[in-house]
Amino acid sequence: MAATSIKEVARHAGVSLGTVSNVLNRPNTVSPATRQRVLDAIAALGYVRNDSARQLRAGQSRTIAIVVLDVANPFFTDVVRGAEQVVEEAGAMLVVCNSGEDGARERRHLDLLEEQRVRGVLITPVGHGRHPGLERLHERGIPVVLVDRGSGRASRCSVAVDDVLGGRLAVEHLLDRGHRRIAYLGGPLTIPQVADRHAGAAAALAERHPDTPLRVATTNTLTVAAGRRAAEDLLALPARQQPSAVFCANDLIALGVLQQLTERGVRVPDDMAIVGYDDIEFAGAAAVPLSSVRQPRELLGRTAAQLLLEESTAGAEHRHRHVVFQPELVVRRSSDHRRP
Repeated sequence: MAATSIKEVARHAGVSLGTVSNVLNRPNTVSPATRQRVLDAIAALGYVRNDSARQLRAGQSRTIAIVVLDVANPFFTDVVRGAEQVVEEAGAMLVVCNSGEDGARERRHLDLLEEQRVRGVLITPVGHGRHPGLERLHERGIPVVLVDRGSGRASRCSVAVDDVLGGRLAVEHLLDRGHRRIAYLGGPLTIPQVADRHAGAAAALAERHPDTPLRVATTNTLTVAAGRRAAEDLLALPARQQPSAVFCANDLIALGVLQQLTERGVRVPDDMAIVGYDDIEFAGAAAVPLSSVRQPRELLGRTAAQLLLEESTAGAEHRHRHVVFQPELVVRRSSDHRRP
């Protein structure tokens, strides 16, 4: 069934198109009797206004998009929740796009969002955020804010966490508990957050024990399954080469490691300690509660959305900002054990 048009409403009510438009947009300019006649016609015909077309004509969409790396990761669920709160309070709608850590898929999303002329885009890019899709959005005057990623550019706002510090906090904690054979699990290292956490971890170990390298086990994804495979690879090493502690690039990797170690009869933290990253809800609820580097997940989303809304209303007067939050180490049973 075809949608009812505004012309049909005008014909049914016996008024002009302009009168129907006034009822929809400036009702106080129409007499009560005429206004009611138009409203009755709208109800009788089931007319629904095409608000998206109206927004495009006015040059201001009420749709904001957020593009995340993995919609199944609870970290991004919390980021989206924070952004959604701010966007809805502003009378707009948040649309979630999942890149799946796939650059080609991310570009397709950005192309469609450009065609839809959204009000703005929040994005955690697959790479470093330097590709034509983002540049075209900027040229069109569509604000882009990087989420959980530093910008390094004066022309774009960003909201991030100091991941180098986060990696340092994790490994310093393990060193304080008497560990020297420490492994870093996660990847790929082309993801800037993963690389930064590794850099902080490696620096902390090098400062205390310059002769002891950080073992790195790179994964293709940041998932529970990848964590299980990485743990199995570590257990396949000769006993003297196995780490006594692992620092994982995110909590999903850490949960996978915990599952595999438990199945293999490895005691956590007595035989091997684990520290994750993000402090998602499942970390504290694990069979062995996970130590984790906490990120302010919802605050990241709220702050990014606020910056985007500010830019979309201020226009040329907007001054880009780069907000960096400090991570916090949350110690739980998975690493709270001092080695003899």
